Amino acid sequence: METAQALRTPRAAAIAGILFSVLLITSQVLVWISLPTTLEAPAIDVIRESRKVSLAFNLVPFAGIAFLWFIAVVRNRLGAREDRFFATVFLGSGLLYVAMIFTSAALAGGVIRVLSKTPEILVQTGAYDLVRAEIYQAMNVYGIKMAGVFMFSTSTILLRTGIVPRWIPVLGYAFGAILLLSIGIIVWIPLLFPVWVFVVSAAILIENPSNVPGASP
Repeated sequence: METAQALRTPRAAAIAGILFSVLLITSQVLVWISLPTTLEAPAIDVIRESRKVSLAFNLVPFAGIAFLWFIAVVRNRLGAREDRFFATVFLGSGLLYVAMIFTSAALAGGVIRVLSKTPEILVQTGAYDLVRAEIYQAMNVYGIKMAGVFMFSTSTILLRTGIVPRWIPVLGYAFGAILLLSIGIIVWIPLLFPVWVFVVSAAILIENPSNVPGASP
């Protein structure tokens, strides 16, 4: 009974990683098709597309919860082989990434709520431009960089333990480098992170945990 439960847990958490990827990609695509990708998007565009944008940011908390489950499955697969140094960077960068996307979504939700009632207050005082800049910095600078660090640390752990095919951590290094070195607004770059998480989760879901030496019982 305990063995069956141990085998089901990684698979269930891997599904959570896939769910995170789908939710985050859906959220980002909804924002992109609703609003211009520049910081100069006028307030009227946000008001006009407020329903789509609100839906996009309402998906973020569920994506964050699913991502925490993804972190749990990776640590579960590592078991006693977990390296404390890389595990600390792995866990810290993952939590900071969740904090950044939650902060961005919260700020965006607040802006939409105020714009729908008294848009002139935000626009005339310059608060709208300020908050948009803060959202951009939190998500596309700090959040993306934390995602890159997470991919580097996770790829190192996966490469050393061999719990997934070797090409997956190698791909993680490449994607992580792009996220860390990217400058400016390139629309598709944020998608690299959820796509890679999807690949890792799918590999864990497909592979039988009992075939991995040293996997947690």
